[in-house]
Amino acid sequence: MAISYARTGASMAVASMLCVQLGLAASVGMIDQVGAGGAAWLRLFWAGVLLLVVVRPRLSAFSREALRAGVALGVVTAGVTLLFMAAVDRLPLGTASALEFLGPLGVAVVRSRGVGRAWALVAALGVLCLTQPWAGSADPVGVAFALAAAVCWAAYILLTQRVGEAVSGVAGLSISMPVAALVATVVAGPGVVGRLTPELMLAGLGLAILLPVVPFTLELLALRRLTTGAFGTLMALEPAFALMIGFVALHQVPNLLAVLGIGFVVAAGIGAERSGARTNAGTADEIDHSRPVPIQA
Repeated sequence: MAISYARTGASMAVASMLCVQLGLAASVGMIDQVGAGGAAWLRLFWAGVLLLVVVRPRLSAFSREALRAGVALGVVTAGVTLLFMAAVDRLPLGTASALEFLGPLGVAVVRSRGVGRAWALVAALGVLCLTQPWAGSADPVGVAFALAAAVCWAAYILLTQRVGEAVSGVAGLSISMPVAALVATVVAGPGVVGRLTPELMLAGLGLAILLPVVPFTLELLALRRLTTGAFGTLMALEPAFALMIGFVALHQVPNLLAVLGIGFVVAAGIGAERSGARTNAGTADEIDHSRPVPIQA
C-alpha cells in the first residue's frame, strides 16, 4: 500500500516536471517579445485569475495559519518563477534547471534519512555532471539568478506541504497564486504592459495552464503522498527533462558528461519513488493524507 501511495505521488511529480519543462521551452520565444520578467508575469497573472474564477475561495473558510502559509507560498512562487525565467534568459535550460535543483536537493539532504539521503547524494553527483562548474563557461549573473531560484524552490516545497496539510483540494493554490500574481505585477508588470498585444495575452493564458496551474496542482497533491525528502530527491529528474527538452525543442546539445549526469539523476529519482511514501506515524513530516483534510475554519 505504501509503495502504491508513493508511486502515485511520484507519477504526479513526474507529470508536473514534464509540464514545467514544456512550459519553459514554450516561454523562450515569449522572452524575446516581453523579456524574462514579462513572460513570468503573464503566466502568473493568468494563473491567479484562473484559480480565483475556478475555485472562488472564501477567506472566512481559512484559518489564520492557513492564510499566512498561503500568502508566503505565493511570495516564493513569484520569486522562483521570476528568478528562474531570468536565469533561463542567460543559461541553457538544462544548466539552469540543474542549478535550481540545489534547492530541492538541500531539502532532500536535510529531511531524508538512511537510504533516502544516499539517493540525494547520487542526485547531487548527477547535477554536478550536468552543470560542470569547472568549465567556467556559465554566465555568472545567470548562475546567481538560478541559485536564488533554488532558495525559493526549497521554501516552495516546504510551504506547499504545509498548505496541502491545512486545506483540502487545491483551495490553497487559490490563495497563493493570486498573491504570486500581485507580487509579479509589482516587480515586472509596469515594464510589460506597454508591449502587450491580444496575441501575447492569449499565448500567456495557454502557457499559464501548462505552467504553473497544472504542475503546481500536481505538486500539491504529490506532497500529500511523499515525504519532502523523497520529493526533493525526485526533483532531480527535472534537470534531466530540461536537458532532453532543451535538446529536442531548443537544439541545445549536451556533452557526454551531461548525459552521464542524466543517468545518475534518473537512478536517484527511481530510488526516491520506491522509498519515499509518507507514513501514518503522525510526525510533522509523515502524516497520512489518504483521506481529504478539511479546510480549517
